[in-house]
Amino acid sequence: MCCIQDMDSATLLYRLGIALREARQRRGLTQAEAAQRAGLQRGRVIQAEKGDPSLSMRAYAALAAALDQEFSLVPARLPTLEEIQALMRDA
Repeated sequence: MCCIQDMDSATLLYRLGIALREARQRRGLTQAEAAQRAGLQRGRVIQAEKGDPSLSMRAYAALAAALDQEFSLVPARLPTLEEIQALMRDA
């Protein structure tokens, strides 16, 4: 098994944001509803779904818990072309 030593944290946060947004959408929740369940402001949910590095780990965890999700570590993979393009747009 190979590991990617230079995995960019922005890529990982982007993927986390996508996963949280998809989990919220699967549950049929609006951002406001997810925020209320997590005890966060809607703006924090928006930040989380964008993979904002300034958002606290506590906020990410509160949102995940509100969506009945948990974090797990998996081996890193190279970013896809779509991920790279999205990261470049948001930079």
